[in-house]
Amino acid sequence: MDDLDDLDDADDEAASDDAPGEGGRSRSRSRELLLLTGICLFVLLLVNAFVARPFSVPSGSMENTLRPGDRLIVNKLSYAFGGHPRRGDVVVFDGTGSFLRKPLEPGGLGTSLRSFGREIGLAPAGDSVYVKRVVGIGGDRVTSAGPGHPITVNGVPVDESGELFPGDEPSNVAFDVVVPPGKLWVMGDHRSDSRDSRDHLGEPGGGFVPESKVIGRAAWVVYPVGHWADLDRPDAYAAAEGTGGHGEQG
Repeated sequence: MDDLDDLDDADDEAASDDAPGEGGRSRSRSRELLLLTGICLFVLLLVNAFVARPFSVPSGSMENTLRPGDRLIVNKLSYAFGGHPRRGDVVVFDGTGSFLRKPLEPGGLGTSLRSFGREIGLAPAGDSVYVKRVVGIGGDRVTSAGPGHPITVNGVPVDESGELFPGDEPSNVAFDVVVPPGKLWVMGDHRSDSRDSRDHLGEPGGGFVPESKVIGRAAWVVYPVGHWADLDRPDAYAAAEGTGGHGEQG
């Protein structure tokens, strides 16, 4: 009998070794969940770093094209592989060094965490990130004679009536600039409520935004549902094609 009892005890121990308990199964599920979360986060970071990034419109400077609170998807591949922003594109860019002389936030762990949150779309883009429309590219001469006159690009008047906020002038101030190579002249569609390249004319950067600071092209409005839209390049700027810029010969 003792031998049989010993054999039964041994079988029980073997069964116990082969079948994990509830604690083991729970730990296994936790590891799988952590692994899946890590993979999803890694893929999200890759997408945000190289493909597309969410962005929330902070102000009314681009109305009615974009409204405060609109959620955009910014296409970061639009200007990859040697591409350049084009006239009429709506772009999201970092204004540090052009619209802002220095970052508004101090360094440190908190800033790094906020920056990480922005990259994955979990935090606002911050006060140094802007969304505007490209009006002039490198090599362009962009002018305005003030109220009652259109913007001209390389001497060609641009009909922006389809993009401007109702009742707005193309520009309430006169200016005449030549955009340096590798830079952009950008303006908001709500011209009377937009601090854009015109407001920084007298500053060291001259109001021009380096192409290297462009995060990507605003491609789609995805929220709210009633404002879904593709942000296609308007036809208004087609008249200036071939007149100069990016090495084109006028």
